Amino acid sequence: MSMDAMEYPRLALYINGEWLEGAGRAASEVLNPATALPLGVLPHATDADIDAALQAANAAFAAWRRTAPLQRSAILRNAAQLLRERSETLSWIITQELGKPLAESRVEVSKAAELFDWSAEESRRIYGRIIPAREPRTRQMVIPEPIGPVAAFSGWNAPAITPSRKIASALAAGCTVVIKPAEETPATALFLARVLHDSGLPAGVLNMVFGDPGRVSDRMIQSPLIRAVTFTGSTAIGTKVAQMAAAGLKRSVLELGGHAPVLVFGDVDPAVAAATLIQAKLRNAGQICTSPTRMLVHESIAEPFARSMAEHARRWRVGPGMEEGVQMGPLANSRRLEAIQSMVEDGRSRGGQVLAGGERVGARGYFYQPTVMQSYDDTWRAANVEPFGPLAIIGTFSTFDQAIAEANRLPFGLAAYVFTNQADIIVDATDAIESGTVCVNHCLHSLPETPFGGVKQSGLGKEGGVEGLSEFTQFKYVTQR
Repeated sequence: MSMDAMEYPRLALYINGEWLEGAGRAASEVLNPATALPLGVLPHATDADIDAALQAANAAFAAWRRTAPLQRSAILRNAAQLLRERSETLSWIITQELGKPLAESRVEVSKAAELFDWSAEESRRIYGRIIPAREPRTRQMVIPEPIGPVAAFSGWNAPAITPSRKIASALAAGCTVVIKPAEETPATALFLARVLHDSGLPAGVLNMVFGDPGRVSDRMIQSPLIRAVTFTGSTAIGTKVAQMAAAGLKRSVLELGGHAPVLVFGDVDPAVAAATLIQAKLRNAGQICTSPTRMLVHESIAEPFARSMAEHARRWRVGPGMEEGVQMGPLANSRRLEAIQSMVEDGRSRGGQVLAGGERVGARGYFYQPTVMQSYDDTWRAANVEPFGPLAIIGTFSTFDQAIAEANRLPFGLAAYVFTNQADIIVDATDAIESGTVCVNHCLHSLPETPFGGVKQSGLGKEGGVEGLSEFTQFKYVTQR
């Protein structure tokens, strides 16, 4: 089907294998961030809907946990294949809901398919072990088991990847899922549910609800039927989620906010480093929790680095994600637009220099110029609060200790970046930086086969890799003689 002929899908809840539309439920509009015009109407789950989803996940768990790993693997692999076959439709939906360029949306769909492939493979490799016994005719066994029904919550900024990572890992481990994706990007999440439905996933194994985030999350997390919680979002909300989960002694996996430092040492080519970093900074309009944000550049190359980054930012093409050649789309909503403008003005008022950007683009939609600011200090709001937008701030350092102190100054530790060719600095910096992920000389921070998660106030637990799968697994010790 031509993209010109595509239509935004009707929105629904997905409970126990059925699609439930409005039918008198409260609802909200979904907006296209490029136009600020409505795309569709999203029904909100009632308390009865949420309870039905929880009951469905609980009822389906008994059979799903006993489903052979080979069979679970086949369903997940089918889902990956369908995602690839339907990639153009899902990519179009992502760009409509989130605004990012179509090329970026296609990459996201490809990565989501890889997540299902990885989990399909790993579902067959959840191994236990035999522990050598002290006495003859004694067996000591460690047996992995799925932890139980999972409550999942995902944000809008990676609307295919984030729910895919949670759903695929939990299903591979033998858990059932009730997920509340973001209300800003519901059709993307529902597309994933449709793909799994069409892949033969039994009714009740996956359930998807939407609604008032506080009300829905409270009811889901506090339910005695839920045994684990996985959440992606802000540190403030994640803290409340952790408290509710802890009250029920439920395992929680939290991927929370970041404020990624970048250490650029004096031995690298400043133009090459700037070109690499501006691409990572402006991907998804900077609305990525691992986005490189605080550029800490050695004073010997600070000026050419800043000049090069600003030149790239000024040339970056901003526009609707469906237009050919667009490199950055709009911000997701008016709140992000206002937040970035406020941070820029705050930096200006504190003596910062705007080297590129600093203004809204047009009056329609939520577009903002790629922005580079110089001479930040720790009084800036943007130096302390994650911008989550197309704003890069540049500071300088003269010694290794100064760079590490600034990198570790904030209570966040999700991702960090180091640019240097000196082996001793690589070892010292990666040892000293407090972060769940450290990338050296590149910005590719996560793959399906690698663990991803933060330290300090950036979260608990891991997603992805064998570590992510183990978060949905508990281990039983059995001994016999």
